[in-house]
Amino acid sequence: MKNVSMDTITQAFLDYCGEETDPRTLFVLSKMVEHAHAFAKETQLTHAEWMRGLKFLYDAGQISSPERNEFVLLSDVTGMSSLVDMIGSQHDGTSSSVLGPFHSVGAPEMDVGGDLKQDNEGATVVVEGYVRSIGGAPVEGARIELWQTAENGLYYSQDAAQEDFNLCCTLTTGPDGRYALTTVKPAPYKVPDDGPVGELFRATGRTPWRPSHLHFIVQAEGHKTLVTEVFADGDPYLDRDAVFGVREDLIMDYAEHTDHAALPPDLAVGQNVTLPWYKVDFDFVLAPENG
Repeated sequence: MKNVSMDTITQAFLDYCGEETDPRTLFVLSKMVEHAHAFAKETQLTHAEWMRGLKFLYDAGQISSPERNEFVLLSDVTGMSSLVDMIGSQHDGTSSSVLGPFHSVGAPEMDVGGDLKQDNEGATVVVEGYVRSIGGAPVEGARIELWQTAENGLYYSQDAAQEDFNLCCTLTTGPDGRYALTTVKPAPYKVPDDGPVGELFRATGRTPWRPSHLHFIVQAEGHKTLVTEVFADGDPYLDRDAVFGVREDLIMDYAEHTDHAALPPDLAVGQNVTLPWYKVDFDFVLAPENG
């Protein structure tokens, strides 16, 4: 097209897409470009501002690594990750929440009742619950991945003092759908603010802090995969989470115990739990795969 203008450039891009383009790809791509072009026109975007945006993305690529994905973090702190989660959580199951940039594939397998705490500092927390279908039936064979920060607020991939896959595990539910383990209470922490996303925080006067939480991925045949987080009741950052991940049904209570009477009988650590210890009960409800 020889006479491209502000009024015709969007359609010119769409006309360049070939007939063999996948329909869903074409739909998503066309809407993205339409909104991006409309944004540039509405804001009268300057060349300097556009170049600053491109540099931001370049810097995000430069700081990203297998252990840290700045683009995932950017999606999180702008609310895009949570918005996509909400779109996918329009069902009666447990709400989804952000994956975050620190998920590591390949966490070691652990039996139900296993000990994730090991020699980590902090009070013992027993996390126990059930995986059920929306109808209430237990889900056997549900595969649960869990990962969390240590008491210092760092994931193992951020902290050279922690062993690989520290405070990460994978376990599988039995016929009753139950899971259980011992761990430590994760600490509130700041998302990484030493890169481009940190510049965004400082430019907008926002806090980079997140409330204490445990990350979960729950997968089971015939059900939608659940990627979520569960948060500690009373955490000071529940109402100002840097990545907008908190949902009402994802808040859990840490119940304090000063004796061993309420300990589940099948814990790998047995009764060898220092006092006080804390109990968290949290069930996951999975939506049907085609629901």
